[in-house]
Amino acid sequence: MATGTLKQGLNLTTEEGPDNRPSGMNWLKWFVLSSGAVLLATGLAKTISALGKSASLQVTDPILGISFRKLLLLAGVLELVISAICFLPAKRRLAVKLVAWISTTFLGYRFGLWLVNWHRPCHCLGDFTDALHISSVTADNAMKVVLACLLIGSYAALVQSFLTSKNRKQSQDETGVDRQK
Repeated sequence: MATGTLKQGLNLTTEEGPDNRPSGMNWLKWFVLSSGAVLLATGLAKTISALGKSASLQVTDPILGISFRKLLLLAGVLELVISAICFLPAKRRLAVKLVAWISTTFLGYRFGLWLVNWHRPCHCLGDFTDALHISSVTADNAMKVVLACLLIGSYAALVQSFLTSKNRKQSQDETGVDRQK
């Protein structure tokens, strides 16, 4: 096993192939790219739905007190921006932090809905559930699974980054040499 270092300093353990190169994409790269794809899809769904004519878009959100149209547009644009950052290799560390931030925000929002006794399914995909002939309950459950994956993956990457940088600092302090360069 060898330690691979990404451009922005997130260190990961990867298997080496016969030529001492990592034998495949590491889990962080896959996580960030898949998070970017998920956020691109959900961001587009929300943004396009916000531009629609559904009467439900005029309903006031019980947590933020703004129309669902504005909420979907705001969330959709944020997801699209974070998605774009996920596809920039030089911004992988920032992407992980932003995925952790937005997924924590979504978790807080869902917790708020639970606190105010809002029992309707979250319309996280806007009107696309109707276009895809998926029930809003099924879509809501799928988005809960996606949220869990984003939360667990992003926080695992942040913890790993913290532990790796802590070990690197400890190694530097003991030897006076930075072995990661």
